[in-house]
Amino acid sequence: MIEARFLIPGDLATPTGGYVYARRLLRELPAHGVAIEGVMLPRTFPHPPAADLTVTAAVLSATPPEAVLLVDGLAYGALPPSIIAAADTRPIVALVHHPLGYEAGLTRRRAADLVASERAALALADRIVVTSRFTRGLLIDAFAIMAEHIVVAEPGTEQASRAAGSGSTCVSLIAVGAVTPRKGYLDLVAALVPLADLDWTLTIVGTLDRDHGHVATLGAAIESAGLASRITLAGPVTADRLAALYARADCAVSSSHFEGYGMALAEALARGLPIVATTGGAAGETVPNGAGLKVPPGDATALSAALRSMIADPAGRHAAADRSWAAAKALPRWSDTAGIVARALKETRA
Repeated sequence: MIEARFLIPGDLATPTGGYVYARRLLRELPAHGVAIEGVMLPRTFPHPPAADLTVTAAVLSATPPEAVLLVDGLAYGALPPSIIAAADTRPIVALVHHPLGYEAGLTRRRAADLVASERAALALADRIVVTSRFTRGLLIDAFAIMAEHIVVAEPGTEQASRAAGSGSTCVSLIAVGAVTPRKGYLDLVAALVPLADLDWTLTIVGTLDRDHGHVATLGAAIESAGLASRITLAGPVTADRLAALYARADCAVSSSHFEGYGMALAEALARGLPIVATTGGAAGETVPNGAGLKVPPGDATALSAALRSMIADPAGRHAAADRSWAAAKALPRWSDTAGIVARALKETRA
């Protein structure tokens, strides 16, 4: 059994994919020989003020010398090299879901600053865990990280019952993910406007507190498009409520501009849902060919055409659902994910 500390910014209970990944690692790693403890960092990452950087440096310095540090990328990529050096001889493993500078809604200058900061920080990590093969390739090509320093540990997916669907001629669409610019919900609304002649509803499930301005903009776009009776912003929901929404859905939709993996896409596969998804980042790899329709990110016209095809063609939708259900058998479980991360931590400690 080795000892490790998992440094995570913000509230561990936050209902987003990155925090789900963190919670599951904390739960699963002890069974793989890692005594791990979660340590909360300030929630201001990846844009911390100087005072929070000072707090983080103190946390690093206070970590037991024998412990391996696993640092969530939401914080790690924003740390100056001088603070990473405060870890002294403690081995550091960085966990990267997707590069910070690839978040949508950033100014060009801020995005470039975050890319430069993360490149410098990752060069100091003893090992890097990423959540997809796509992100591994991105770090090699765009961040000059040596391939042998990177370990891929895709998120696990819980086994689920196959979705029964709405049982109605009205096609029930579901989109899952925090309401932020990166998720492309404005593109999705624009794509649905020309489909008023078809019978559909959309439920968007995801936290509404990450970007209040964007949530207001999205709400106004829905109202302006006359789609308020068809599109529901459900906000964050319980696991049971989400399972019920998936069970009654006829199709999953993702309009994201960039995904480091796409946990919501894997959840849709696990329920045998046909998928209409953009291919930003790793999403194009996460959704197997044949399990739905894939279009370029940011292209509302292409997204609209794919949605029309999926909504208007029940036979095609059912065929894609069959392929989605078959593909779910290959999805990793959380124990698989934890086993890979545990090996990375042990090898780094050694």
